[in-house]
Amino acid sequence: MSVPLLDLRAQHATIRDEVVASIMKVVDDQAFILGKPVADLEAEVATLSNAKYAVGCASGTDALLIAYRAVGAVDGAEVITSPFTFFATAGAIHNVGARPVFVDIDARTFNMDPAAAAAAITSKTRAIVPVDLFGQVAAVEQVAKIANGIPVIEDAAQSIGARRKIDGAWRMAGEAATLGTFSFFPSKNLGGYGDGGAVVTQDEGLYNEMMRLRTHGSTKTYIHEIVGYNSRLDALQAAALLAKLPHLAAWSAKRRANAAFYSQAFADVAEIVTPYTEPVSESIFNQYTIRVPRRDAFRAHLSAKGIGHSVYYPLALHLQPCFAYLGYTEGQCPESERASAEVVSLPIYPELTPGQLDEVVSAVRGFFGK
Repeated sequence: MSVPLLDLRAQHATIRDEVVASIMKVVDDQAFILGKPVADLEAEVATLSNAKYAVGCASGTDALLIAYRAVGAVDGAEVITSPFTFFATAGAIHNVGARPVFVDIDARTFNMDPAAAAAAITSKTRAIVPVDLFGQVAAVEQVAKIANGIPVIEDAAQSIGARRKIDGAWRMAGEAATLGTFSFFPSKNLGGYGDGGAVVTQDEGLYNEMMRLRTHGSTKTYIHEIVGYNSRLDALQAAALLAKLPHLAAWSAKRRANAAFYSQAFADVAEIVTPYTEPVSESIFNQYTIRVPRRDAFRAHLSAKGIGHSVYYPLALHLQPCFAYLGYTEGQCPESERASAEVVSLPIYPELTPGQLDEVVSAVRGFFGK
């Protein structure tokens, strides 16, 4: 039995009528730019995130760009982040004229090491960007403490609906940071039918700044206070996301159940390091990522067995050719580099059948002679 890494068609089949009806309402109304679907989705995302405000934008990358601009992390500024993440986190820093400063990750969670971030702060630091990698909220409260007033921008592209216990209370992804950015890329737990993103905040001033940044720096037609972007969330995407949002909690619960099934099935395989979820965290498992030895051979074995898989991410950002100008060398972020050499992500999507789960487990265990 072949098992894909992700099967969006299986999900779509369960919600097709709801999504099509929602999208066709926009088509019939011919209301494609902003309007009610976008405002409704922003309200729903803000509520989900326990945030006062949400701003829909064209992509998760634009969410980061707008967030960096809103806090003034621009020309000549330094922005601290992790090198073990998708390129957009750091690419957007470069594209607003700031300088990425990479600090290493915690070996267990793959998220930013707050102590490493503390050591990297300088007089030029204008933002710190912890990433909620693979669906687990980073230690944003620890980052905020060491930030000492520097804006904390939580890259929550992979963690919408996840939560973390802070001072004894559950806080949602994006809630406890200065700004939280989301992506609605189709592979995300809440994925659109194309690109889309959002930023959440508790700060009214930042909200107003982001609202004008997404529409060419304008709050009044043809009057532009600043130079912004054309980064409006498409109304068709908002409509699709509104239809999908009521299913998000159940989908994430199924991902957690699948993750628990895998971790139990691999518990006696000494060579596999299964994902670690902190006791204060509830992950949404955007990815189920293990560490293995002999990764190339392992991947070849999975491919031969028809098991979809991927490596997120094979080269840490501080070693990417485009960032050579920053002067990083191998060994400066050793945990990130080690993770890049060892990780493999397995199918975790909620529509996996028991037979498919068994097939993945059999293939993985088989490589290690189990």
